[in-house]
Amino acid sequence: MHDTQAISRVVDLLDPGASAIFNMTVDEARAVVGSGDPDAIRKIDGHFALLAQEGKTVRMARTIGRLMRYFIAKRDAGPVLVVADRIDAIHEWLKSEGLDEQFHPSYTRMVPAHHVVEVSLVGCPDPNPTYHRFFAPRRGVLPPDLDVIGERYVRALYREVAKWLQFVPDTEPIGVCFSGGIDSGSVFLLTYHGLLSMGQSPSRLKAFVLSVDRGGADVEQARTFLKRMGLGLFLEEIDAASAELDLGEAVRMVEDYKPLDVQAGAMLLALCRGIRRHYPEWLYLLDGDGGDENLKDYPIEENPELTIRSVLNNSMLYQEGWGVDSIKHSLTYSGGQSRGYARTYGPTRALGFSALSPYTSPAVIEEAEAIPFIELTDWRHDRLYALKGEIVSRGIRALTGLDMPVFAKRRFQHGVMADRSSSSLFTATSNEFRSAFHALYQ
Repeated sequence: MHDTQAISRVVDLLDPGASAIFNMTVDEARAVVGSGDPDAIRKIDGHFALLAQEGKTVRMARTIGRLMRYFIAKRDAGPVLVVADRIDAIHEWLKSEGLDEQFHPSYTRMVPAHHVVEVSLVGCPDPNPTYHRFFAPRRGVLPPDLDVIGERYVRALYREVAKWLQFVPDTEPIGVCFSGGIDSGSVFLLTYHGLLSMGQSPSRLKAFVLSVDRGGADVEQARTFLKRMGLGLFLEEIDAASAELDLGEAVRMVEDYKPLDVQAGAMLLALCRGIRRHYPEWLYLLDGDGGDENLKDYPIEENPELTIRSVLNNSMLYQEGWGVDSIKHSLTYSGGQSRGYARTYGPTRALGFSALSPYTSPAVIEEAEAIPFIELTDWRHDRLYALKGEIVSRGIRALTGLDMPVFAKRRFQHGVMADRSSSSLFTATSNEFRSAFHALYQ
C-alpha cells in the first residue's frame, strides 16, 4: 500500500484575458468547469482554457483555439501542479522555484480539446488523469443538399465572427491573415459583411498577405480575389526576407516537431512581425485556421496512416487525432488540430495579438460534423476535395449575396515564397525538428 500526500499547491499561469467567452464572465465559466458537468461546460460559448480546483480535485478544459498544459513537480512540502498555455512558461516557473532539474518537455501534458480533464491531487504516485468529453456533435444528420449545408455552415461561422466583432472595441482596427484561399477569404468577407450589418465602417479592416522575398503565389491570388470582389483597397502586402526565417525560433515558437506545423508557424511569425513593424499598436487578428480540418480537405495520399474510410468514419479525426482512448494519442501533444493549433497560437501570442480562428469554434465544427460526407462523396477522394469550395461559396452567396472566388488548395507555407528548395524549414525532418526542440532544454 502506497502512502499518498495531498498536493500542496496549484499554480495557474494561464492568462484569463486570453479567453474569449461571449455568454458569461471568465469567473462564471471557471465555476462551470469546476462543476465537472460536461453538458454545462458545452454551454460555455467561446474560446477558452480554464482550470478550477475543488478540494483535492482539479478540472481543466479547453477548446481548440486556446492551449493548455500541465506538469506535476515534487518538493519537500508536497507536489505542485503547474498549469500554463506553453511548455516554456512551465519551465520558467520551475526555474524560478529551483525545480527545473525535474523538468523535461516530454513530462508535460497537453489538455486535449473538447474534454474536461480531472486530476486527483493525491501526490506520489501520480494518478492518471480522467477524461470526460463535453463536445460530441452528431454526425451526418444534414440532408445531402449543398445549398442547405453551405447556408448552415457559413451562418454558423458568421455568428462566431459577429459575436467576436461585438467583443472587440469599435475603435480598434481588425486584420485578417489573408491569402485569398477559401478559409481566409470567407473569414474576410464575413467580417466585412458583419461590420456593414452592424453599421460600422469597414475602413477598420485590412487583409494582410505575406510575401517572402517578394515572391509566392499567394500575393497574386489575394490581389485577384479582392479585385473580383471590388475590395482591393483592403489588401496590405507584408514583405519578409527568407533570411529572417529561423528554424530554431520557429520550433521554439510552435513547441513541436511536426514539419508542416513548424513551417506554417514560421510563416505566420514572419507575417505577425511584419504587421507589428508597420503597426506597433495593432491588437486584433482573424484567420482561417480550422477550415481544412472541418471539411476534411487534406490530401489523404500524403499520409500513409490514413485512408478515406478512416477520415470519414472517425469523428473529428483532423481536429482531435485518433482520440484520447487510442494508443496513438500523445499525452504530451494531444492529437490533430488540438495539437497543431500551436502553429497559430504561438506566433500570434508571442507578438502580442489577440487572435481568433472562428473555424475552430465548437458551433462551427458541429455543423461540419453534421455534413453527410459519405453520402456526398461515395468514398471518392476527388469528390471530397471538391466539397469545401462548393459548400463555402454557396454559403457565402446565401448569406451575403457575394460570389466568392474559389482557388485550388495551397498550404500557407507553400504560397508565400517562390523558392522553397534552399530553405532549411522545408528540408528538415521531424527528427531534426525534434532535436532542435529538445536542445532548447539541454
